[in-house]
Amino acid sequence: MSLGRAAGVALIGLNGSIVDVEADIGGGLPGFVLLGLPDASLAESRDRIRSAARNSGVPLSPRRITVNLVPASLPKRGSSFDLAIVVAALAAAGDISSPPGVVFIAELGLDGCLRPVSGVLPSVMACVAAGRPRVVVAAENHAEASLVPGADITSHRHLAEVLGRFGADPHSLRQPAAARRAETANGRPSTGGATPGRAAPDRTASDRAALDRSAPDMADIVGQLEARYALEVAAAGGHHLLLMGPPGAGKTMLAERLPGILPDLTDTEAMETTAVHSLGGGQRGLDRLLRRPPFESPHHSASMVALIGGGSGLPRPGAASRAHRGVLFLDEAPEFAAKALDSLRQPLESGRLTLHRAAGAATYPARFQLVLAANPCPCGLSTGKGIDCTCTPMQRRRYLDRLSGPLLDRIDLQIGVPRVAAVQLRGGVRAEDSAAVGARVAAARELQRARLDPLGLSRNADLPGTLLRGELALPPAVTAGADRELDRGRLTARGYDRVLRIAWTVGDLARHDRPSAGDVDVALQLRQHAKGETP
Repeated sequence: MSLGRAAGVALIGLNGSIVDVEADIGGGLPGFVLLGLPDASLAESRDRIRSAARNSGVPLSPRRITVNLVPASLPKRGSSFDLAIVVAALAAAGDISSPPGVVFIAELGLDGCLRPVSGVLPSVMACVAAGRPRVVVAAENHAEASLVPGADITSHRHLAEVLGRFGADPHSLRQPAAARRAETANGRPSTGGATPGRAAPDRTASDRAALDRSAPDMADIVGQLEARYALEVAAAGGHHLLLMGPPGAGKTMLAERLPGILPDLTDTEAMETTAVHSLGGGQRGLDRLLRRPPFESPHHSASMVALIGGGSGLPRPGAASRAHRGVLFLDEAPEFAAKALDSLRQPLESGRLTLHRAAGAATYPARFQLVLAANPCPCGLSTGKGIDCTCTPMQRRRYLDRLSGPLLDRIDLQIGVPRVAAVQLRGGVRAEDSAAVGARVAAARELQRARLDPLGLSRNADLPGTLLRGELALPPAVTAGADRELDRGRLTARGYDRVLRIAWTVGDLARHDRPSAGDVDVALQLRQHAKGETP
């Protein structure tokens, strides 16, 4: 029976499924048939692997080769199946032994070189979860694949090395001269070989210190005491933030410094975040877990697909998913398309995005902190008395109406950022740096973790209303200010819950066991100040 088997991984979003690759060599006209719902790039593998096998010294059989990707109903895309297909085809011809329990993830060059592919980290995670920890990858993907605990990773530079490992005639194998010249030109060793699986080192303390020194520092911000405090509250509780003020007031500077005061990601959060970034890693690859919260700042011309993900075929992650466990900053927010902004409402509540397309649905994590920066009007001068503003009332209204009420209702902190006075610029007093602010944020996060871990949560921003009105309910005397605003219609039920979440964060920063009435009043100010309201 001329049947060979190997295995690969099909990714739909971050969810990977083991795909059994079956190859059969039979009678009929010579040809290469690929079955199992392949996309265009996968269908092209037929010509790639023929050249790769021939240039590695073990050509494919000239007879009819039929390759089936099981399960056939699962969409398969990309070039990561190249290595699994050629191994199965050569096993069917008897040139190598069929490798049981090994998963192959690599693209092939025409000269037989193994090339890196994107999405290696979630693919290897799927292999380990399925009980198939033995994985063969390209050398450039070795460090990223080794980040997965429990994975047994072997990497190679050339197909000839893989075939030699599985029993091909060593006298027939050859490493293409072109590949050797390319390796020498790239500064890589010309001798190939398997790299045994081992965990890649995590970021060292010196690496992290160097990164922190290069990050924007809170000490650069002049004045803006209320906005600085709002940024600290946002970091401590994981709250969303709106900064509204005239041009040049420092809104962008504030937003860019938020990641620098956020604590490092936990192991679970780092694995989730790195898996999302692995999908777009391509040739770069990743050699360590992403321990610092990511920062995404798309241009205001970005489309809805660019923000939340999508595209033809199986949907790809957008900026919202790449900002998972980090910050999504939309500068000049009213200049974004209203449809694109409103598309963020669902992930702000659920922390994930499920994108449906004709080829299938993909779910990506999207638990980010949204930071919006906006001018008060198109010219930006409608502040204070607004005597220099040239905008008509209708222009101002249309400009701010692009930030819809339902979207703003999901933004916890809404802060006005006034102009900086000349005396502040000339004062020469250096403000607190990110290290000092970050230490208070970390201490507040520890209080939250101790309180919320038994409830399966980690941040105040994630508190559901049932808990805020149940186990964590505050006395009526404490919530009296928020109750009045709710009765007046100036707070929605969702906004009321968000005020209580902010109050818990304000209390954590002040080291209170439970929020006080003053903490609730501060929370109301932080939520309503951008609207010019006074509770």
